[in-house]
Amino acid sequence: MPYSDLQEFVEALDRAGELRRVTPEVSPILEVTEITDRVSKSACARASEHAAAFDAGHAGLGGHALLFENVAGASMPLGMNLYGSYRRMEMAFGCEDVGFEGVAAKIGALVKPEPPTTIWGKVKKGLELAKIASLPPKVVRSGRCQEVVKQGGEIDLFELPVIKCWPGDGDPTSCGYPWSAERSGTAKGQGRYITLSGVYTIHPDDAGKAEGKPRPSRNIGMYRAQLIDRDHCAMHWHVHHDGARHWRAWQAHNRRLGQPEAGMPAAIVLGGESVLPYAATAPLPPGVSELLMAGCLNGGSIPLVRCRTIDMHVPANAEIVIEGYVSTEAGPIGFDPRVKGPDGREPELGPGAVFEGPFGDHTGFYSLPDRYPVFTVTAVTHRRSPIYPATIVGLPPQEDYYLGKATERLFLPLLKILVPDIEDYHLPMFGAFHNCAFVKIRKSYPLQARRVMHAIWGAGQMAWTKSIVVVDETVDVHDEQAVLFHIAANCDPGRDLEIVNGPLDILDHAAPRLGAGHKIGFDATKKWPGEECGGHAVRSFPPILEMQEDVRRRVTERWGELGL
Repeated sequence: MPYSDLQEFVEALDRAGELRRVTPEVSPILEVTEITDRVSKSACARASEHAAAFDAGHAGLGGHALLFENVAGASMPLGMNLYGSYRRMEMAFGCEDVGFEGVAAKIGALVKPEPPTTIWGKVKKGLELAKIASLPPKVVRSGRCQEVVKQGGEIDLFELPVIKCWPGDGDPTSCGYPWSAERSGTAKGQGRYITLSGVYTIHPDDAGKAEGKPRPSRNIGMYRAQLIDRDHCAMHWHVHHDGARHWRAWQAHNRRLGQPEAGMPAAIVLGGESVLPYAATAPLPPGVSELLMAGCLNGGSIPLVRCRTIDMHVPANAEIVIEGYVSTEAGPIGFDPRVKGPDGREPELGPGAVFEGPFGDHTGFYSLPDRYPVFTVTAVTHRRSPIYPATIVGLPPQEDYYLGKATERLFLPLLKILVPDIEDYHLPMFGAFHNCAFVKIRKSYPLQARRVMHAIWGAGQMAWTKSIVVVDETVDVHDEQAVLFHIAANCDPGRDLEIVNGPLDILDHAAPRLGAGHKIGFDATKKWPGEECGGHAVRSFPPILEMQEDVRRRVTERWGELGL
């Protein structure tokens, strides 16, 4: 079973030999990152046998989870790399015995249930449906996350061991911008970011509902928050994220009321059930709640407690909750102080916003600064003796690599429902999850690979994939050399490339426009008659070299006597 809170998870990691306690004082400014980065790229305590089937190169990596017990200036310990190996991810999901494939099967049964064909099957299906009905979150009267409540002058975000990850974080001049951190409004925050949190938001249509009434719009997103001062952060989300959609809805709502300054309620949640950080990152279909997903992974509903100062509910078992309001007066992203107005003047940042960033991101580069809204803190609540969890991202593999690979495996059943042609897929590490996908299909008609490419480019968060390689079912997509071999062998550049223009990840610095540019698909399948494109003919494809099975068997039997 997964763990009911972060402390229980950390204790389990300790018992399993997966945790290292760091007792000397360390600085949250860069030093924690350097330590964690080195550890995360080393051998882990115990390799995952399940992961070896699809990622043998990383099944034994990830180092140890780290608990920094003495962080300079902070009043609590700091947990790092807690999810940074396949084994620890399996522990968080409670699936050490079955691996990600077992969890994926459970999700697959939820999204595509098979109708029962026998009496016993109907009984089992009834029990399964009853269990599903118990998965949505439930509101409780009190929670550990509110054992300590701080408001007003008691609030001080610098009591938390919030880290600065990379040297250029929070300093626009490091990326060639004329504005310093002082001019950007973020200097006091020292380039520190809250990183491993779930940001909880709701649509204004769900605001003000009586206790116990469903709030179907509840959303959790793992968005970074840059410290500004003791009670302010900058809230960073991409335009396609649900949190940003809620924010735009609150902007319109507040303007209709004539109260553009009213803001949007939000809560930054750290810790909780061991499945929550993953659920916050899961690429769920519209209308499917991350809390329902967490309940599915958890094997039971996530208990929620009402916040103290805002109309929101948060996990009762969280370590720390930061309540507040996101400014709805801020302007949109796309702000660049280097671009002068028609009058030759520097553009105005406007109210309720700061020039957030840059931030060393999972792409291995800095994501560039831009205008993002200010989050004003109204309360900080936490349990007694909390642990503050954080993560770093950068050149892979880092902790986020294992979270991303969990998504790859867990969502294969859903992707196969959306695109039935797909047999398997692989998101290689070098692609940073949104730059490249290898896809295996069971080919049955001409130009099928192109149909699959376009289906993927229209499938949820897979829409941001910049390059797709499609191969036949005989190719192991997790063997990157095999995929590259088939690109080189089977692709004709004039016939087998599909180049389109469309939306890209906001973090893609190579895109000619922010969030928009070109994508490419490689049809590396064996070509069929009818796949002539642009006047390029299809010739007969030769069979790949393969030894006769009887010869292989005979040599295997004789191997010992050959003395090799």
